[in-house]
Amino acid sequence: MKEKILEMLQLQNELNNDTNGEDWRKDITKNGKVINWKRCIYMESAELIDSFPWKHWKNIEGKIDIDNIKIELVDIWHFLMSYLLKFHSPIELTNMIANISSIKSDIKIPKKWSKEENHKIDRFLDIFEELMALALIKTDDEIYQETLLEQFFKACDSIELGFEELYRLYIGKNVLNQFRQDHGYKEGTYKKVWNDKEDNVILQEILEKENEINFDTLYKKLEEIYGSTS
Repeated sequence: MKEKILEMLQLQNELNNDTNGEDWRKDITKNGKVINWKRCIYMESAELIDSFPWKHWKNIEGKIDIDNIKIELVDIWHFLMSYLLKFHSPIELTNMIANISSIKSDIKIPKKWSKEENHKIDRFLDIFEELMALALIKTDDEIYQETLLEQFFKACDSIELGFEELYRLYIGKNVLNQFRQDHGYKEGTYKKVWNDKEDNVILQEILEKENEINFDTLYKKLEEIYGSTS
């Protein structure tokens, strides 16, 4: 596990260097734009909550989107690692994550949604709203960092996103994020929808078909599909 944690931290560090410049730990990009990792976390948490049919005025028979919840958690993981890498070396942070990652949640999100679940939605959303609330707190002490990390892994456990799946999805999303940057994401020229499918969906389809993945082979597959988009 520790080897995979360290690999994720190193990949995140490289992505941040490429995307934001090597001063990103000072909360500033190479273009002089402010970085707020915790704001990224609570905004992604809000997007995650929209994967639940919580709106009483709209789509009252809506269903839960389990796959998107997992993708949003992986996005949060990018930002959480980036935030924690400001204060710790990858080795220190590897040990911290390894010690916390097995924490369990007393809330379990149902895989199938029914009318009965609509009555429990506040309880189901509580674990994600707690993560959002923690990200809004204006402190950075070590106890706080550990609490934020614990809440993230509780959220993962609630949706049965285990470490191995988190690792697999992270590697995939890291490649996709790098692919986006290399194909005009910041410039606004990147196409996020490929032949009527969002790139996140394309990524998940590739991961479902491939047992073994690595950065280079996955990047090449994305390039092949992107090149054939209309």
